[in-house]
Amino acid sequence: MSTVTTAEPTIFERRESEARSYCRSFDTVFTKASGSTLTDKEGRDYIDFLSGCSSLNYGHNDPDMKAALIEHISNDGIAHGLDMYTETKQAFLETFERLVLKPRGMEHKVMMTGPTGTNAVEAALKLARKVTGRKNVISFTNGFHGMSLGALAATGNAGKRAGAGGVSLNDMTRMPYEGSLGDDVDTLAVIEAMLDNPSSGIDAPAAFLVELIQGEGGLNAASTEWVQGIARIAKKHGALLIVDDIQAGIGRSGTFFSFDEMGIEPDLIPLAKSLSGFGLPFAALLVRPDLDIWKPAEHNGTFRGNTHAFVTARVALEKFWADDAFKTEIAEKAKVLNAALQRIADKIPGAKLKGRGMMQGVDVGSGDLAEQICAECFDNGLVIETSGAHDEVVKVLAPLTTPMEQFQKGLTILENAAQKCAPMQIAAE
Repeated sequence: MSTVTTAEPTIFERRESEARSYCRSFDTVFTKASGSTLTDKEGRDYIDFLSGCSSLNYGHNDPDMKAALIEHISNDGIAHGLDMYTETKQAFLETFERLVLKPRGMEHKVMMTGPTGTNAVEAALKLARKVTGRKNVISFTNGFHGMSLGALAATGNAGKRAGAGGVSLNDMTRMPYEGSLGDDVDTLAVIEAMLDNPSSGIDAPAAFLVELIQGEGGLNAASTEWVQGIARIAKKHGALLIVDDIQAGIGRSGTFFSFDEMGIEPDLIPLAKSLSGFGLPFAALLVRPDLDIWKPAEHNGTFRGNTHAFVTARVALEKFWADDAFKTEIAEKAKVLNAALQRIADKIPGAKLKGRGMMQGVDVGSGDLAEQICAECFDNGLVIETSGAHDEVVKVLAPLTTPMEQFQKGLTILENAAQKCAPMQIAAE
């Protein structure tokens, strides 16, 4: 008779859906967080190089945002207001206009959507189709735009698409992203040839939907030349340009928007993740004024415009975007990150760097190796994830505010993990 006993399943295993994912890689119970440090119930600290998948660009529990939020709650400030006018919304919009829109000469209006990035994308797709009277949208290989059906239709990942349960994901044409067909293939020329050919079978597009750095798709970063080319082709064919800045925006790419300094102005810009600054759910769609043809409540949601998030988002803008100091700090850390990742790539045959700004990683050529590296990192106190079609990219999404000493410590853990795991993987092959 066997004497082996099975441990009682945890409450998470008993009651939480099988859809849970991150917790499978980071098997501990976290209890608190501050800055770039996560602490579990055993009192062990972890350096956070995940940042809520770029929802915590300013780190955990920023003291100024926290103080403003506590004051708002303590004074019985509005907690939920649908889309009614509130002082907190007014203050956020005025600050966003002053620090983000006006310096860039942008006239975009701010549409409060439901609190998730996928809802902002859904709103963009619906509006583009409403404005143009067309159904088809051009999206790109390796793109990720969300999990609701419209956004999922634009998402390339087969595993994510399988979650639709067999429902048709229509009205979307996939085009090759820059570099997706090899360095010697000009994907702009391919796209233009397909759209110029009246017998290509591709319906006239309502919009082009594109990430300028593909967060879930493997940190593929588009060049300025390619981005300008996409903007030109979209305009030529009467399509709107939607730049999905949900993960790459709010400083992650090095500037507030991923398209800053690229010489383009998108028609529609979905924002979410770090928009609140504090990890609170908050999404919005920036809309060129002449395209804002919605009828009242034609796209709405009970939680459109998170009032508490207005408080923290305003503080984040004032604290980090009133001048160029934060942008300079991001650039300095990006150089340190790039150098560390290059050292890792130099030790792994065929490895290469991906991304830009503080949204970089290293393609180690194997999902198994990338997973081993991330697991070794976790064992040594670093939370980090993979991305890419085969999960082959080790992806660094450290809070932009991480102190340099802690940032370098985390990178050292990553380098050591890669050095330990790569020879083992190569030997196994």
